[in-house]
Amino acid sequence: MRIVVTGSIAYDYIMVFPGQFKDHILADKVHVLSVSFLVDSMKRMRGGTGPNIAYNLALLGETPCIMGTVGQDFGEYRAWLEQAGVDTSMVKVIDSDFTASCFINTDLSDNQITAFYPGAMSQAHTLKLHIDGMRPDFVVVAPNDPAAMQQYTRECQQHNIPYMYDPSMQAPRMNGEELLEGARGATMLIGNDYEFAMMADKIGCSEDELHRLVPLTIVTKGGQGASIHLNGSTIDVPAAKAAQVVDPTGAGDAFRAGFVRGYLAGLPLEITGRMACLTACYAIEQRGTQEHHYSPAEFIERYAENYGPCPELEVLFQTVASQS
Repeated sequence: MRIVVTGSIAYDYIMVFPGQFKDHILADKVHVLSVSFLVDSMKRMRGGTGPNIAYNLALLGETPCIMGTVGQDFGEYRAWLEQAGVDTSMVKVIDSDFTASCFINTDLSDNQITAFYPGAMSQAHTLKLHIDGMRPDFVVVAPNDPAAMQQYTRECQQHNIPYMYDPSMQAPRMNGEELLEGARGATMLIGNDYEFAMMADKIGCSEDELHRLVPLTIVTKGGQGASIHLNGSTIDVPAAKAAQVVDPTGAGDAFRAGFVRGYLAGLPLEITGRMACLTACYAIEQRGTQEHHYSPAEFIERYAENYGPCPELEVLFQTVASQS
């Protein structure tokens, strides 16, 4: 099965300031604010919704193809993804620009000052899904340049390609018409509980009406698990237990990968939801969105510890092993 994952591709530059921002900002001078913070450390982390989802799909035995635009500094990132089992053949390099970058400076009270440079991501709308001879079986439309997201959903609708619609963090930038257009043709719509409320408000409908608009909707609820809505029925899925919560960043992307993997394998939705929750659990136990790893045996064992034995999951990974 050919899964194409679209979404932002970015570097996160994480810095730590060994003090308090508030101690260096004068309240009566904020109209002429000019401050500089000397940081103790900086680490460049691989990020972006597209690679995060693709990386987790690869851990689960798929060979997803990621599609997006990157800059001249993408070489190391490409090598990492390919080593992890991700197909990068649909990634376009914009030589005159840099890969999208997020600069995050955190003080000792966990306050943050963030700057985001979209860079090459602003060219994502120039890409098209390869249809002739390269037709995807499923597409993930994850947060990206809004114009690109709109284009990808239209292509999927035009060519009858099933897709997951995930506006999530881009929902505040999109209007009701854009959200409605993307949701109407989607196979599934996903977001957290706040994002669903925002989407419904922008579209001008109730959340119940939004759930009926798309055949399958998934509402993530952080530590409370998730709710899956299908044809008027709801399946509540409890969260998996984390050994430690180090960094919640990337948990949503990992959840999406787990859900897509189970859904496309034809697993029951209850198992699919649990699989997604467990995939997210691994992500929050490490700092960084692609720093976790596990074997199929470890995943099966931990699933059983949280939800009980699952013969279907064992068959799934045995099939993957036999095909590799």
